[in-house]
Amino acid sequence: MSEVKKTKYFNPYIGGVLLGLVLLAANFVSGRGLGASGAIKSAVVSTVNTVAPSHAENSAFYKNYNESHENPMKSWLVFQMMGVLVGGFLSGAFAKRLKFKVEHSPKITSKRRIIFAILGGMFFGFGSQLGRGCTSGSALSGMAVLSVGGFLTMACIFGTAFALAYFFRKNWI
Repeated sequence: MSEVKKTKYFNPYIGGVLLGLVLLAANFVSGRGLGASGAIKSAVVSTVNTVAPSHAENSAFYKNYNESHENPMKSWLVFQMMGVLVGGFLSGAFAKRLKFKVEHSPKITSKRRIIFAILGGMFFGFGSQLGRGCTSGSALSGMAVLSVGGFLTMACIFGTAFALAYFFRKNWI
């Protein structure tokens, strides 16, 4: 009889409490909450400034962003996201879970899983710009300061996920 290896993961309740404490510390230390989409925006603006400076000078969005941010890559959100990436890598290394593989249902191919992940990321990124923040920035940080907008954002994110889960579940189950 083959022995099934159980993967031990961090307790999600403890993880939630720790995330709350990190959010609280971020508010006290920096005066702002957490947020990932702001770091992505800084990286995109810096890339456009480097690759197509004339476009950045002529576009109202890039022009306004550059005028209000001295150096987009010096935003603390960029360093926060670098910490998330390095921390995730180190966590995987310490837990001996660093492997290059695509997790997916046996009913779909790796290619389909990657395509859906990229499309989902693009839609969520677009939505975070329309909603002026992502799950962590708008919803969690907004809820932490008891903002009605934060609660509405979280309700919309989870409500949409619940409503669409039926149509996309075969990609995971």
